[in-house]
Amino acid sequence: MSVPSLLAAFSRASAASSRRSFSSRHAVPRPFRATRLSGITRARRHYSQQAPPDPKLNPTQQTSSGERDRAAVGVFTPKAAALFVLTGIGLFFYFRNEKEKLLEQRRKEREDQVVGRPQVGGPFTLTTHKGETFTEKDLLGKWSLIYFGFTNCPDICPEELDKMSAAVDKLDGEYGPIVQPIFISVDPARDSVSQVARYVSDFHPRLLGLTGDYATLKATCKAYRVYFSTPPDAKPGDDYLVDHSIFFYFMDPNGQFVDAFGKASTVEDVVERVKKEVARWEREYGRKV
Repeated sequence: MSVPSLLAAFSRASAASSRRSFSSRHAVPRPFRATRLSGITRARRHYSQQAPPDPKLNPTQQTSSGERDRAAVGVFTPKAAALFVLTGIGLFFYFRNEKEKLLEQRRKEREDQVVGRPQVGGPFTLTTHKGETFTEKDLLGKWSLIYFGFTNCPDICPEELDKMSAAVDKLDGEYGPIVQPIFISVDPARDSVSQVARYVSDFHPRLLGLTGDYATLKATCKAYRVYFSTPPDAKPGDDYLVDHSIFFYFMDPNGQFVDAFGKASTVEDVVERVKKEVARWEREYGRKV
């Protein structure tokens, strides 16, 4: 064989070998390996495409989960806790405001009772129907009903003293003897101690009669704002009538003026007014007198 023929044969053999090597490197994987990888791929794809369970399609699972959540948290949820706290704060400020209003109202009532009252009453020294000295200090510690009149009064004074006595009787039945009825004469010339003693015995058994000289009675009437027309030079035997104010005064256990009752006031009016003031006094001081 000639040299050119040998070279041509060698070239053909090298080309065939190169083609076989390239084919082996780029060959398709074996069927069983491809099948195995295909199964794994399919399994993975199947797993990744599985959707999570829909709660609407499984209400039992959702209910059980909700019950577990409620059991874990309880009925006292954060929203309920916030509402409870806000309600508590609101009630605290409401009741504190109401208490302040009540205290302010009571303070104003006390101021009205003191500032709004007329200046009735003051120092005096008189003589009782038993001949004993009696001053404004003896009014302290009891409620008092005080009437100014005279023993020769034909009708008005007896009517007012009867009314006052009836009111005191009712109050005695309610509270005991905490209200002292008092009669003060505005006729010093004729109303001696003995005359006053006879006069008060016709009314309430605890009615206290007071009298004195003209100057002392005039000063006492002025302190209590009582008008009277007794002549300063009248004699015990003179025949005259005395014009005077027709009121009896209601005084508290501190000797301070509370109210006044005229002819238009009934026994019930007097009793109810005294009871109202006694109740107020008891709320404020813890006692009736």
